Amino acid sequence: MTAALEAPEGADTSWPGQLPGTDPLPGRLDRWLASRGAELVAIRRHIHAHPEASHSEFETAALIARELVVAGLSPRMMPRGNGVICDIGEGPRTIAFRADIDSLPLQDLKDVPYRSTVDGQAHACGHDVHTTIVLGLGMALAQLNEQGLLPGRIRLIFQPAEEAMPSGAPEVIAAGGLKDVDAIYALHCYPQLPAGLVGVRSGPFTAAADAVEVKLTGPGGHTARPHLTADLVHALGRIIVDVPAMLSRRIDPRAGVSLVWGAVHAGQAFNAIPGAGEIRGTVRMLSREAWREAPELITRLIRDAALPTGVEVDVNYIRGVPPVINDRMASAVIAGAAGAALGADRVVEAELSMGGEDFSFYLEHVPGAMIRLGTGRPGSDVRHDLHQGDFDVDESCIGYGVRVMTHTALAALSTGAF
Repeated sequence: MTAALEAPEGADTSWPGQLPGTDPLPGRLDRWLASRGAELVAIRRHIHAHPEASHSEFETAALIARELVVAGLSPRMMPRGNGVICDIGEGPRTIAFRADIDSLPLQDLKDVPYRSTVDGQAHACGHDVHTTIVLGLGMALAQLNEQGLLPGRIRLIFQPAEEAMPSGAPEVIAAGGLKDVDAIYALHCYPQLPAGLVGVRSGPFTAAADAVEVKLTGPGGHTARPHLTADLVHALGRIIVDVPAMLSRRIDPRAGVSLVWGAVHAGQAFNAIPGAGEIRGTVRMLSREAWREAPELITRLIRDAALPTGVEVDVNYIRGVPPVINDRMASAVIAGAAGAALGADRVVEAELSMGGEDFSFYLEHVPGAMIRLGTGRPGSDVRHDLHQGDFDVDESCIGYGVRVMTHTALAALSTGAF
């Protein structure tokens, strides 16, 4: 390990060993995991202090590869060098675990020793935690593999560009990341749950997330004579109000479709009808079928709403990510594994989220599940929420996450469900 990754002063790394009422891991792995707290916290803090933007995660990927080599593994870099794939063990069944490694274009507002050293970039979504947990999983399973106790093959995927459009999951798939994979798992930080708890949910987990841009043009004119021109602001208003309402009557309400406008721009003078304007918004839904139909339907509704006004319409529908639909059996496996790792009372039902997650692309190809990892500080009312400049975690969540994913790996390899 490099000097930059020495145990941080003041970090609480006294993680428990095997928790009361839980199942032991083979190969004395519980004791081994309990001893890695300082090392894993140091890795997380180093990554947190050195965030890299989507599609530019070269140093982060290099760090991951070095740590895997130290653990006795043979990682391979993705074609652009900003992601890592690593297999552990051999066998007829392959279970994958994905961590996203990019940061967000936000300013880090925390006053902590590991605050971001990169202006305008911060790990405000917990990807540094995701990465550290999957690294810890790799270290643990490398130990088991050396003892001949790993009953199959595990694939670690360290993916770039989860926060971008286009995102990095399709790049991983194109690079062979899912070749021979039978199932895939991931976790996501969730500050609304205290550290030591996880949230599991079968079926819809997060929404599809697309974007739509609408540009209107017309001849412009005087507000005293709207009948002699095309009233562009009126046309914008019709689209803004009418299209979401029409959409709710054209798609099954159980699909959970939401069209919300976030930006409107038109004109300068109060007494002049502008010749150009635009609106931009997001489209979210919980149904794969609705997601496939959305671009054509929404484009047509926008054009229909604007048609009576006489303006010209240009619609740019931008594909984002499909919804995360957790597989029933994969969810059952990870729920059971989390109960074995932490105790059944520490596994709760996860809430449905309208946020987007590109883990969904993997689930278009293989069964799998994502869970929510509690990162809040127990007994505290403070909630450092995701995508905020003050986001931070109770670092004991790393130890809990590694235990859950290690139990999941062994359970998934042993089941005949995949």
